[in-house]
Amino acid sequence: MKIHSFSVQPNLPENIKFLEELADNMWFTWNWQAILLFFKIDEKLWNKSRRNPKWFLGMLSQKRLEEISKDEQFLQELNKVKESFYAYKNSPAWYQNNKKEGEENFLTAYFSMEYGIGEGLPIYSGGLGMLAGDHIKSSSDLGLPLIGVGLFYQRGYVKQVLNRDNWQNEEYPENDWAHMPVERVKDANGHVLKVPVNLGKDVVYAAVWEVSVGRTKLYLLDTNLQENAPEYRVITERLYGGDRENRIRQEVILGIGGVKALKAMGITPTVFHINEGHSAFLLLQRSIDIMQEKNYNFKQAWEIVWGTSVFTTHTPVIAGNEYFDPALVRKYMEGYASLLGLNWDDFMALGKDDMSNPMYCLTVLAIKLCSHLNGVSALHGKVSREMWYKIWPELPIEEVPITSITNGIHSSSWISHEHGELYTKYCFNGTDIANAEITNAELWKGVDNIPNEEFWAVHNIRKEKLVETARSRMVHQYKRLGYDTTIINKAKKVLKPEVLTIGFARRFATYKRANLLFKNLERLDRIINNPKQPVQFVFAGKAHPADTAGKEFIKYIANLQSDPRFAGKVLFVEDYNMNLARYMVQGVDVWLNNPIRPLEASGTSGMKACLNGALTLSVLDGWWDEVGPCDFSWSVGGNDHYPTEDERDLVESESIYNFIEQEIAPLYYNRNEAGIPEKWIGNMKASVKAIAPVFNTHRMVEEYYEKFYSKAHAYHNQLNDEKVKSLWTNRTNAATNWYRVSITDITPNPTEETKIGDSLLFRARVSLGSLLPENVTVEFVEGSISTSGSLIPEMLIPMTNVSREGDAYVYEVTFKPQSSGRQEYAFRVIANVGETPDRFTPLYLRWEN
Repeated sequence: MKIHSFSVQPNLPENIKFLEELADNMWFTWNWQAILLFFKIDEKLWNKSRRNPKWFLGMLSQKRLEEISKDEQFLQELNKVKESFYAYKNSPAWYQNNKKEGEENFLTAYFSMEYGIGEGLPIYSGGLGMLAGDHIKSSSDLGLPLIGVGLFYQRGYVKQVLNRDNWQNEEYPENDWAHMPVERVKDANGHVLKVPVNLGKDVVYAAVWEVSVGRTKLYLLDTNLQENAPEYRVITERLYGGDRENRIRQEVILGIGGVKALKAMGITPTVFHINEGHSAFLLLQRSIDIMQEKNYNFKQAWEIVWGTSVFTTHTPVIAGNEYFDPALVRKYMEGYASLLGLNWDDFMALGKDDMSNPMYCLTVLAIKLCSHLNGVSALHGKVSREMWYKIWPELPIEEVPITSITNGIHSSSWISHEHGELYTKYCFNGTDIANAEITNAELWKGVDNIPNEEFWAVHNIRKEKLVETARSRMVHQYKRLGYDTTIINKAKKVLKPEVLTIGFARRFATYKRANLLFKNLERLDRIINNPKQPVQFVFAGKAHPADTAGKEFIKYIANLQSDPRFAGKVLFVEDYNMNLARYMVQGVDVWLNNPIRPLEASGTSGMKACLNGALTLSVLDGWWDEVGPCDFSWSVGGNDHYPTEDERDLVESESIYNFIEQEIAPLYYNRNEAGIPEKWIGNMKASVKAIAPVFNTHRMVEEYYEKFYSKAHAYHNQLNDEKVKSLWTNRTNAATNWYRVSITDITPNPTEETKIGDSLLFRARVSLGSLLPENVTVEFVEGSISTSGSLIPEMLIPMTNVSREGDAYVYEVTFKPQSSGRQEYAFRVIANVGETPDRFTPLYLRWEN
C-alpha cells in the first residue's frame, strides 16, 4: 500500500499572523512576554505542547483563533511582543559597537553534536547541548556573526521511564518535524538542498534544515532520505544512538557533511569552532577544499585550517574522549586520506598523541589541527594540559598551549520571570534582563536595594511552583504505573514549601556521585527529620542508556521514597529535561554538587540556581573552583588526596552532613519577627552579585571573540599565497635541519657572591646547521624544579645574538635576580617560522643537553 501525506497549516486571521513568525524563531524561548502570549491563548494546550508553538498553533481550533483575533487586550500584548522582536532583530548590539577593523566578512561556524535551544526542539541530551544552545543564544543577543551546525535527529534523546522497581527504561519518541520550528533549506531551483558525503565506498546524501535562533541560524543535517540505503537513513535517527560504527558515521556527516552544506549554501565562514571532538573531521574537509581550490599540498592547507580553527574540549578524562578502532577509521576515512595526499600511517598519526596507542582519537585530531585550544574552566584548562602534553614533547606542561574559557549560562533562558522582573526593576533601570548589560557587575549591585521581604516572597513563589511540579510529576508517574489511590494521594503531598530544600539534578554519571549523600543513612535521617530544622531533597537526572552503574544510583535513590524515614522528603523526579530543570534551579534553596574532583570540567546547573537566588553546596571542582571558598555559600574539600576512594567519599560525605546540620539549616531557619531569614537573604544577594555578572554566556562569548574568533579571523585575512608558502617553507626548513640544532651554556662561573638586584650576564653557544639566527628564538628560562625534575618556567627572556664563533652563534642576556635562594635556569631554542597564532605547534624545541 502506497501512503501519501501532506501538511495542513493553521489559518490565522491577518491581525495575529505574527504568531506564526514568532513560532518559527526560537527567540521566544528566552522572552517571557512571548511565552506568555501562548500561555494566555490556552494554558493546558501550551503545557501539553512541551513549549512547541508550531504544534500548539496547529492544534488550536479555528474558533479560538478567531476569538483571540478580536480580543483587544491580547492584540495589544501581541503588538508589544512584535515591536520587541523587530527591535531586537534590527537594532545594533554589542558586536556592532566592539568589532575590530577588517571584519566585514567575519563569520564563525560553530559545530556541535547537540543543541539545547528549547523543549520544542529536542536535539539535546545534557550539559554539552545546554552549553551549545546558550552559546548560540548569546551570540544572537550580542549580534555576533555566528551560525550553528548540527544533526537533525528523527527521535529525541532518551525519555526516562521508571518501572515499578525504579529501574530506568528508555523511550525514544519520534519527532513530528512538520510541527516544529524548522524549515527545509532549498537550492536555487527551489529543490530540497542535499549534499553528498562519502562514507567508505558509498555516497550518502544529507538534507539541510534551518532553525532561526534570534538573529542567527542553526543548520541541521538529515540522512533520513529515500535515496539513502536503510542503514544510512538511520545515521541521524538518534542522538548518540547505535554502535561505534554508527557513531563514526554520525561524526563524518556532521563534520564533513557540515562543511559541504555550508559551501552548498554559499556560506563562507572565516572561523570554525569545534565544540568537543565529535565534529573534528570538518578540519579534513576544509583542508581538502583548500587544496583543491588553491592547488596547495596538505601542509600548506593545514596552515590556513590550523590558524582559523578553535577547539573546545569538555572531557577531563582520557577514556571520555572519542576513540575509534583503526579498522573502522580506515573503512570510512581512507578515501579522505588519499584526497589529502597522506599515506595511511601519516593520516593515523594525526589522531594519536602516543604512537604506541593503536586507537584514533578525534580530540587529538582537533588539537593538532586547531591553533586556538581551551578547556571550559580554569581547573579544566590545567587538567587538559596535563592530559595532552605528549602532543608537545619536551615542552613544560605549564606552557602547553591549551588555555581556558569558563562556561556560562544564557541568563534570560534560565531565570524565572519573577526574578527577572525584580532584577529589571532594581538592577537594570527598567531594562528587561534579556536586553540588559548583564556582564556589568556595578549594575548587579542593585540587588542590595531589593527589600528582603520582596526577595523572599519571590523565592517562595518559585519554591511553591517547584513543589507543585514535583507532585504533579509523581502523580503522573504513579498513575502510569497503575498504583492505587492511596499511593497517588500520598504523591500529592510530597515535599513541603516551608522546609529547607536542597536540589541535585544532572546526568547520572557515576563520577558525579549522586549517592554520596546516602553514605550514612542514620545521620541523614537525623538531618532530614530534625523537628526544628527539617530538610528535604529533590533529585533528578538520566543515566546514559548503557550506564548500568548510573541506573543503579537512580534506583537506589528512588527506592528511598518507600522508606518511612525519607518518604515525601527525598524525591527522585522522573524524566529530567529543560522544563524540569528550570523549576528546580528556580525553586530550590541550595544547589548540591559533589563530583569527584577534578572530573567536572565545568558544570553550569549551579550557575542557573545561583542566578535565581539559590545558595551553593559544592565540591571545589569545575566552575565552582573559581568561586569558593567564599562567605556566602559552602565548599567541600579542596585539592586533597586520599589513599582510597572509600576514604575520600567518607570524608566528603561527612563534610556535607556537617555543613547542612551545623551551618546551612541553622542559617535558613534563623528568622526575624516577621519570619524573614535576613542573614540567609544577605547570602543570596551576595551570591547573585558575585556570580551573575561573570558566569554567563554573554561574558563567555565575548571572551571567545576577543581571545580566539577575532584573532583567527584576522589570520584568515592575512593568509595570502605568499605568506602561506613562506610559512610552509620555514617549517620545512626547520623540520629538515632541527636535528643539527644544539645549545650549550658558556656562562663564566661567578667570581663573587651574587646579591638580589645584581646584573648577571648569561651566555650560550648555539649551533643551527644551515638555519640562520632569524629562523630561531633563543631563550633564557628562569623557574623552579617540578616534582618530575623538569623546569617550570616562571620567566622567559629572549637572548641576543652578539657574535659568531665558527659554525655556531653566541647569545647573551642580562638577568637581575629578584629573590634570594637557589635559582634555576636553562637555555632553549625554538624555531621561528613567522607570525602565527601559536609558536609551539608543530613543536621545534631544543633544550641545552
